[in-house]
Amino acid sequence: VPHCHDRLKKICFRAKLVEQCLQCAHRDGSRFSLCLHSVGCLFEVGSGIPNLQLIEGDAAQLSGMINFTCSLAENVSSKVRQLDLTKKRLYQAIQRADDILDLKFCTDGVQTALRNQDYEQAAAHIHRYLSLDQSVIELSRQGGESTAVDASLALLQEAELSLKALVTKRLEEAVATGDLPQVERFFKILPLLGLHEQGLAQFAQYLCSQLASKAEENLLLAVGSDLGERRAPVIFADTLTLLLEGIARIVETHQPIVETYYGPGRLYVLLTHLQKECDVQAQKVVDKFIKQRDYHNKFQVVQSSMMRGVSAEKIEPRELDPVLCEVTLMNSRAELYLRFLRRRITADFEVADAVAAETVIREHHQSLERLLKDCQLSRTMQELIGFYIPMEEYYMRETVNKAVAMDTAEAGQLSSSMVDDVFYIVKKCISRALTSGSSDCVCAMINHATSMLEADFREVLVCKLRAGYPASALQDLQRGVSSAVSLMQSSLQHGKIQTLGIESQEQAKSAYLVTLNNVEVCSENISTLKKNLESDCAKLFSQAAGSEHAQAKIDSCLSDLMNTSSKFKDLLQEGLQELNNTAIKPQVKPWISNFLSVSHNIEEEEFSEYEANDPWVQQLVVQLEQLMAEFKVGLSPMIYDTLTSLMTSLIAMELEKTVFKCTFSRLGGLQFDKELRSLVAYLSSVTSWTIRDKFARLTQMATILNLERVSEILDYWGPNSGPLTWRLTPAEVRQVLALRVDFRSEDIKRLRL
Repeated sequence: VPHCHDRLKKICFRAKLVEQCLQCAHRDGSRFSLCLHSVGCLFEVGSGIPNLQLIEGDAAQLSGMINFTCSLAENVSSKVRQLDLTKKRLYQAIQRADDILDLKFCTDGVQTALRNQDYEQAAAHIHRYLSLDQSVIELSRQGGESTAVDASLALLQEAELSLKALVTKRLEEAVATGDLPQVERFFKILPLLGLHEQGLAQFAQYLCSQLASKAEENLLLAVGSDLGERRAPVIFADTLTLLLEGIARIVETHQPIVETYYGPGRLYVLLTHLQKECDVQAQKVVDKFIKQRDYHNKFQVVQSSMMRGVSAEKIEPRELDPVLCEVTLMNSRAELYLRFLRRRITADFEVADAVAAETVIREHHQSLERLLKDCQLSRTMQELIGFYIPMEEYYMRETVNKAVAMDTAEAGQLSSSMVDDVFYIVKKCISRALTSGSSDCVCAMINHATSMLEADFREVLVCKLRAGYPASALQDLQRGVSSAVSLMQSSLQHGKIQTLGIESQEQAKSAYLVTLNNVEVCSENISTLKKNLESDCAKLFSQAAGSEHAQAKIDSCLSDLMNTSSKFKDLLQEGLQELNNTAIKPQVKPWISNFLSVSHNIEEEEFSEYEANDPWVQQLVVQLEQLMAEFKVGLSPMIYDTLTSLMTSLIAMELEKTVFKCTFSRLGGLQFDKELRSLVAYLSSVTSWTIRDKFARLTQMATILNLERVSEILDYWGPNSGPLTWRLTPAEVRQVLALRVDFRSEDIKRLRL
């Protein structure tokens, strides 16, 4: 067949070409104007006519075979359709017969079960009856057995109504008497009768009654407890915990029964009823707490004090401490309970929503959120936390003020007591807020702590630094006769030399150094606090609902807290700069100026004498050691290194200015190089920071002053400098060269730098 098909296609194609040629000839009016190509096609078609006759026979035979196959297939398929229809009707007949038998069986069985008070079996028969296909029963009623079917249906409907009424009544009686076995018995029967909502409602009524009885008993015990007991400060939090744990135990115990007899997705209905009773009992506990702890009155006093300031009535922070701890404990237990409900209901809904539509899943999610967020327990806890946050802020600020007022600096300690005390209080307040389990509460307290540290506590340190670092009397005497005279006159006016003034001056110095250390410790403590809070918050809120949103808010608050650390660092730099300007600069400048009193236009004899008895740098090193000894003892290593760096920058700057005022011989330049090396070596030994970069310009100046000829500078300058990077400009190089008394100005001017 495929071979014949290909040949037919070729012949048809050629026939089409012949037809086109004939049409062309007809249009030209000449029957002999066919092109040679068309004539060739005609000859080829003519030569294929015998093959075409063979193909025609094969095609006719193929057509007959296809027609026979088609008719045979039609015959077979019609028989198959008839067989399928027969099979379907047979199944329907079997189903109808089974349903009629089940109907008869249910009718006989329910009557027997009711007579024997076997309510479980009777409910099972009714459940089977309710599960029958109503369309099949209706067909049976239309048939010849309609009378028997109607009689069975009437009996079953009557039995259904009577059994529902009976089981409902027995369940109500069991709930009223508190008979748990009977409650569970009839609770399991109701779903067989299609009374799921009613069964859950009545079962929840029984559970609520038991819950209320136990909660009232616990509350009475809490109110009448002895104030000296160990758990007395948190007795109401314990009472609320017992209530919530009771509901959790109910869920743990009865969830399997609900899932088994009522199916998945029904736990939400039961917990809706239980949560209403939980709200009532929790509100009673909170009301008693507010009354017994005088919670609202404390809040009003705190609010009035924070609004009016010093003149208002104040409450002792110690009185707030146990109340605040109890509030956070109550809220943490409530948050834990609500997370428990969320997990259980979500898991139950997931089973029920496995094949549910998207709208049903969304409705279930919305119902769960309404239950957890709109329940009275959530609103009550939010109100308590709303009062708690201002009271915690008041506690933090007042306690910090006391820590500042009681600040002491012990001998041998770099920082004073208030830094550790303040950060202990801040950490305590934020940690207490963290135990509440509320991200909003935590964010609020972090913000309050940030505000207090940045504004109030930092201002305390700023005021201490504004007092400045006083110059000692001995320093004043060293500055000149006029200062000494004025100091003596002041002493004579008071009748004696004021040793007390010197002592207070020393105290002021120590206080300034301690304040610098305090600022540094504050910056470090803030960074440590931020890291610890990040870890604690991540652990606490990682599993909570909406954890990403809560974590984002907390991260933002912690970022603001970290910015406060930078502000303390800036304050430290300001204090160090003030210390450098007040205590170091007035001393160092005269010592550097003494460089002018030592001639560097020297010969061999003077150079040898300088080598034996250094005229300047050794004395400068001793003076610097004496100056920095006090700071090394009184400052932390990091601050001391920073101060040394500031002093080093000052020495380099002042020495450079002084060198430009001197003149040098060849040996004088060599002497200056030795002095500079000794000074750099000493300064490098007293700090862990690198200082050679600060003396780079001076080192290059010493190199220039040691040249034998002016032209030697070209060996170090430009392409010949190698890895050396010149810090001096060409004009400054010429200026340094001009300091050499043996270099001619004409040679210096001719240099091409």
